[in-house]
Amino acid sequence: MTAHSEKMKYALREAERAFDAKEVPVGCIIVFENRIIAKAHNQIETLGDPTAHAEMLALTSAFDALQSKSLKGCSMYVTLEPCSMCAGAIVLSKLDNLYFGAYDIKAGACGSMLNITNNKSLNHKVKVYGGVMDAECGSLLKAFFELKRSEENGYSIN
Repeated sequence: MTAHSEKMKYALREAERAFDAKEVPVGCIIVFENRIIAKAHNQIETLGDPTAHAEMLALTSAFDALQSKSLKGCSMYVTLEPCSMCAGAIVLSKLDNLYFGAYDIKAGACGSMLNITNNKSLNHKVKVYGGVMDAECGSLLKAFFELKRSEENGYSIN
């Protein structure tokens, strides 16, 4: 197992926390000097805030941890390819590296549908590595949406 897979396991734990809270299971950590300085999971339903994505919450926590508006020297690990909002925030944060698990062909903005993190018109580019523990990250998302669909159709697992 690679060092990146080891770090992604922490992001997956956050995604599991989101799953347990009936949130879309996306988890995120931010690493600086080989230690986790921020971690978060989706809290859109919990907070009633459509911007409460795991990445956005983790970024805010990382800025606070470093007392800086720049995250140079930091790497983000997130279980799903970031959307356009999160990708824009990642660029503005000046993160060095982004590692994500599952690709999001419908809304991914780090190479799948759009490529904000490496747009040559922007003043910062992020090194992006997709597919880290893709199967594990994707299976948690798939299980969540299957459960959600079964509940919407009147079936209850509990």
